[in-house]
Amino acid sequence: MLNDFSFISHFVAALAFALLGLLVSSRYLRRDVDRVLLLACVVSVTWAVALAAQSLWGQPSFFVRYLLELLRDGAWIALLFALLRDSFRSTPIVGRLRRMLGAATITLLLLLLGFGVLEYAFDLDLLNGKTKVVGQMALSLMGLSLVEQIWRNAVSFGRSSMKYICIGVAAMFVFDFFMYADALLFGQVSDSFWNARGLVNAALVPLFAINTINTRKQPVEFQLSRSAVFHAGTFMFAGAYLLFLAVGGYYVRALGGAWGEALQVLFLTVALTFLVTLLMSRRVRSRLMVFISQNFFDYKYDYREQWLNMTRELANLGDEPPLPERVIRILAGLVESNAGALWIRDEQNAYVLKTAVNLAAPRFTSIDADSEIGRFFSDREWIIDLHEYRSDPVRYNLLEIPDSITRIADGWLIIPLYLGNELYGIALIGNPYAPVELNWENFDLIKVVARQTCNLLAQADAQSRLSRAMQFEAVSKASAFMVHDLKTLIAQLSLLVKNAPRHRNNPAFIDDMIQTTDHAVRKMANLVNHIRKPFEDNDSTDVLDLRDVVKDLVEHYNRQKPAPHLVGTPSPALIEADSEQLRSILGHLIQNAQDATPPSGEITLTLKKARDHVVLFIQDTGTGMTPNFISSQLFKPFESTKGLTGMGIGAYQAREYVRKVGGNIDVTSEPGVGSCFSVRFPLAAIGSTERPAVQEKPVCEHPQPKQSAK
Repeated sequence: MLNDFSFISHFVAALAFALLGLLVSSRYLRRDVDRVLLLACVVSVTWAVALAAQSLWGQPSFFVRYLLELLRDGAWIALLFALLRDSFRSTPIVGRLRRMLGAATITLLLLLLGFGVLEYAFDLDLLNGKTKVVGQMALSLMGLSLVEQIWRNAVSFGRSSMKYICIGVAAMFVFDFFMYADALLFGQVSDSFWNARGLVNAALVPLFAINTINTRKQPVEFQLSRSAVFHAGTFMFAGAYLLFLAVGGYYVRALGGAWGEALQVLFLTVALTFLVTLLMSRRVRSRLMVFISQNFFDYKYDYREQWLNMTRELANLGDEPPLPERVIRILAGLVESNAGALWIRDEQNAYVLKTAVNLAAPRFTSIDADSEIGRFFSDREWIIDLHEYRSDPVRYNLLEIPDSITRIADGWLIIPLYLGNELYGIALIGNPYAPVELNWENFDLIKVVARQTCNLLAQADAQSRLSRAMQFEAVSKASAFMVHDLKTLIAQLSLLVKNAPRHRNNPAFIDDMIQTTDHAVRKMANLVNHIRKPFEDNDSTDVLDLRDVVKDLVEHYNRQKPAPHLVGTPSPALIEADSEQLRSILGHLIQNAQDATPPSGEITLTLKKARDHVVLFIQDTGTGMTPNFISSQLFKPFESTKGLTGMGIGAYQAREYVRKVGGNIDVTSEPGVGSCFSVRFPLAAIGSTERPAVQEKPVCEHPQPKQSAK
């Protein structure tokens, strides 16, 4: 048994794929690609066990082995189709090519399987041996074509999430193609290829495991600031490596005895796969670029290339990827990183997180306008190195870094973005692939690029505000016409109400008509006020008990399912607000929760008081919202998910009014789970004698970051 190299080879393959299947099934079944990979592992284990058993006992029969061979190829091709579907989500390409590849592959598989079943069941020799070999070669070519389509049509910054799996599947099909091509040429399958095949497949399993564990989509683009030296060095290294392979393969074959040819094939296949993986590694390329810049050039950067690359990125007027993400990619690429986050100043002068690329965003994402880091950047244009800060915080005058930044584990450089002399935004760059020694050249280039990108961000924001103002003007004009028509209708109905009592013939009928008409008048008058109010500045406020307002709203909206209910027995909470506007905006939020929640769902309202403010939580079990929708569309006027039935200004109006009285609205949501709106109001300064004692949170000391740039 141990002297049979084919048995050992395929037994090791079965064991490797079994371990990979256990890994995928135990923790990584969250994606369709993972589930198809598990299916491919199960089929590959069955295939390898069958070949190992055939080497040992001569069973199973040829038909079973041939059927398993086709099923194995089909499983890995199904995995490629799952990957191809993901690549189509991010990059639109011609769907016809996809359908043609799918139809051709499925047709070929079905034909080979069908002819095999007919041959086995009815002894119909429809395909001879050479035709079957050609069919296997065609399947391998189909698999390689799918790998090429996946790689070419995936966006560049998403390729690393599928890099290793593409390498593994491509290597598998390339090996099969050469094995069957050799068999077609010499009339039989080479023992060397056949015996080494199991170990080759087993050697590719770590690539699938790495791809499964590390599913982060990382950019694979890099800055070719020294392209000539880089390519020359790469070709020299590849040439030396291939020369080593030739010498090594010769000695492996010479010293391997009876297993020499198979060991040579195994050695060359594994070594070539390792070379391709090494050359495609972003980390290796980054280290090579840093080495070249440090040892062969006076300046670290080729500024012409850097400027052209930045101009090319910023000249893209589309939204794929969004502008904040492109800014992070540009800044991170300057220091061999691929991760970062960006905070931009909003209307309240607070800094709000706009995007996070390859970094886990913290739970609290905003930075206060009066934070210490904002004052620090207002005084000096420094770049804060968090590594240096943690080792020597005195270098930064014991600066307090906000939690929104310090809670990001992989943060490295904090870069201020200036619009003129004012701080407009803050960028955080993640740890680099390779250690980078920062000096004046790095800091100067980062500052220049940061100012240029900041100007573009400010221009895009100004354009968005101008477009919003124009939309408000258009809606205001439309509202004026609506008000005019409605006022005319109100006047007509009012006249009808005044004259109806003098012409009544049926008192009961006329009385009912008068009441109905009067009700319509009042409803339309409220509609006119509602249309006017979003654009009127009404500063009148009263001291209200938020608890009573919420109870009235709960009673009013109980007529629609699901009915909201107030949790607990809250104490009085006095706030300063306009009663009508407050009821309008809170009613809008409750109505939205009912619209998003099925009748069998649940809507709960909770009031919680703190030392100087009260928070109303409106929580539902509805459809939920994505983080992208919350950050870019929820509070944006004229963006509505209700089609023609909504104007898209309700949520915007609610937040603006709450901010006007000194509060704020925060939203947390998860698709398919539900949403929670947290509406915070400051407590009134008068009449609030009872203030619940709130435990003060201890001030936590955060680890301190690293260096500066003048």
